[in-house]
Amino acid sequence: MKKQVSLLVLALAAGLALSGCGKKEEAAPAAAPAPVAVSKIVVGLDDNFPPMGFRDEKNALVGFDIDLAREAAKRLGAEVEFKPIDWNAKEAELGGKRVDVLWNGLTITDKRKEQIAFTAPYLENRQIIVVAAGSPIKGKADLAGKVIGVQEGSSAVEAIEKDAATLKAIKELKKFGDNVTALMDLKTGRLEALVVDEVVGRYYTAKKPGEYVILEDNFGTEEYGVGVRKDDGELLARLQKAIDEMKKDGAAGRISSQWFGKDIVK
Repeated sequence: MKKQVSLLVLALAAGLALSGCGKKEEAAPAAAPAPVAVSKIVVGLDDNFPPMGFRDEKNALVGFDIDLAREAAKRLGAEVEFKPIDWNAKEAELGGKRVDVLWNGLTITDKRKEQIAFTAPYLENRQIIVVAAGSPIKGKADLAGKVIGVQEGSSAVEAIEKDAATLKAIKELKKFGDNVTALMDLKTGRLEALVVDEVVGRYYTAKKPGEYVILEDNFGTEEYGVGVRKDDGELLARLQKAIDEMKKDGAAGRISSQWFGKDIVK
């Protein structure tokens, strides 16, 4: 009897062993791929847009956004290249992968959101009206019948177009490749008013005291953000993290103070 029981136990054990051999071991879940390191970021900009990005007397690229981008790239462990582009074609430059980032006083608008993914806003801005000293223009109502200048491709165009009454009343909306040329035309009388980003307008007019006047009326407040391709979510997340850290540890505030005399970072 004992012998029969022993044989039965052995048979059961063998059966279990065989069934165990036949069972597939479950594969361990695959580890998520490690994020690919960003080795280089090509920043597209208008190199005639002080104080955000422009060329100094030595032809070197300088500016508030230039310094912010350099600091962010350093935190990402990436090389940064600044590439001047036709600002009116910025969406095509970004979509065509000739640049990775648009970082140069880029206003966040619903229209641009259709083609560009933005970081959270880092600066507030207004579209101001600049006239020559002695001009009879004192507010928006006085723009009726006048030639108004804007930079082509800038958010100033959209700001005026949204103001249907003003757009209908003006004589001409004249578009320029850059604000420097527009200000020269304003000074010589070929232009009667210029609508421009406040950070740019105040920078230029401060350098020419007595030549220009900034009106109280404006075309509304807007916000600046950094733009990337809509399918480049990883770069967007890393840039946002770097910018957030720069705000938190005071680096962004220090850069702002160097260019604007105070911390105006949002």
